[in-house]
Amino acid sequence: MFEDRSGRLPDRRPLKGYGTAVTTGPGGPFLFVGGYGTDNRMLAAGDDGLADVTPDPVRDPLGHAFGVVAADVDADGDEEVYVHNSDAYGGISTERDRLFDRTAVGWRDLFGLPVNAGRENVRAGRSVAAVDRLGTGRYGLLLACYGAPMRFYELGDDGEVTDMAEDVGVDFLTGGRSLVSGPIVTDRTDVFVGNERGPNYLLRNDGGRFTDVADEFDLDAPGEHARGVALVDPDGDGVFDLVVGNWEGANRVFERRDGAFVDVAPAEWAEPTRTRTVLAADFDNDGTCEVFVNAMGAPNRLLRHRDGRWVIGDPGAAAEPRGLGTGATVCDVDGDGTLELLVVHGEIGSQPLSLYAAPNDNGWLRVRPLTEHGAPARNAVVTLRTDRGTQTRLVDGGSGYLCQTEPVAHFGLGGDTAPAATPREVRVRWPDGRERRVEVEGADAETELAVDHPANRDA
Repeated sequence: MFEDRSGRLPDRRPLKGYGTAVTTGPGGPFLFVGGYGTDNRMLAAGDDGLADVTPDPVRDPLGHAFGVVAADVDADGDEEVYVHNSDAYGGISTERDRLFDRTAVGWRDLFGLPVNAGRENVRAGRSVAAVDRLGTGRYGLLLACYGAPMRFYELGDDGEVTDMAEDVGVDFLTGGRSLVSGPIVTDRTDVFVGNERGPNYLLRNDGGRFTDVADEFDLDAPGEHARGVALVDPDGDGVFDLVVGNWEGANRVFERRDGAFVDVAPAEWAEPTRTRTVLAADFDNDGTCEVFVNAMGAPNRLLRHRDGRWVIGDPGAAAEPRGLGTGATVCDVDGDGTLELLVVHGEIGSQPLSLYAAPNDNGWLRVRPLTEHGAPARNAVVTLRTDRGTQTRLVDGGSGYLCQTEPVAHFGLGGDTAPAATPREVRVRWPDGRERRVEVEGADAETELAVDHPANRDA
């Protein structure tokens, strides 16, 4: 499926990295790549591909970044970037995390403010996820710590960072690896926590406080070692299935049926591999999401949905059989409607970043829902109705495993072998439960549509 576009990267120098996330800013998206003992990097579209636009305040050259996530935590309309640093495998680290905030005069680390002295995180861990637990458009940040209790950070108007983990019921002592946030068992923002050396958690959102119900749905899997996870709706029914990749263990595709989760993974997919990040996106714009698995020291893998079932696909150049994959993200870097796949490597050796895409002539439509503050509405659900059926996408809150994709619902419309589907209506459901429908029949399909929160339209 994929062809190599790594020549569009600003350089191919080997580096060690883990987490990567996509945020937005003036002029388009930024890809933030956390450095492990080297500079963090910010990449953006340039004249001949991607350019390195990293501002000095976010480089943190001595930090050891794991999870990276972007979200509007201060309700100012712009996303902040959280970088989870750790120089310890578990327990307590000697390094502190960073919470980078873009201001009119440049970037700053909110943990560096005097009001946050002693509040910075030094618990070792892996992933971070943005969670709008109350539906206010002001995001909290959930940290999957390892050998230490999880944290849930929220930000006050004065920039004060507060750990709300105990108050919201998530202060579990875990071997935390992965996180994915979205409407899993409620219509609000729930969280799946993939753990190692212990049961997974399924955190049901009960009005802003969370209850672990993993055992009720047989998702706890205490004998497995979760890594990448993703939410995907292959049939457009608005009910998300859960893809769980385990480290050297069986890989799962949990389909939601009659309130239960049933594993429908094909036998070849279920075979153990060295899974890291799992991503769901419509890379070839055919109208159906694929699932990409980034692996460490093993070939990367691709899963496709065809005729109502999952089948193994060919990742093409992105197989990277000798790759030391640690993380990956998805973004339409250049605005041409074809998604790019950025793969990060590291851990046991330094390797260059890789960039891939699946070239196609299919149609597409992109929808960017906004919070009432004007920031990307992560955790929102977007449904597109066309003359051929419906598709549903979740705006990624993160982190799957260490990483986070762009805050856009990307829809392929097909067209290679038959006329492209015609968009009829877009429906957005925000984490507060409010919805908005937008008629798009007759509009240009190959465009990106921003959808304001209903509170702004009602004002």
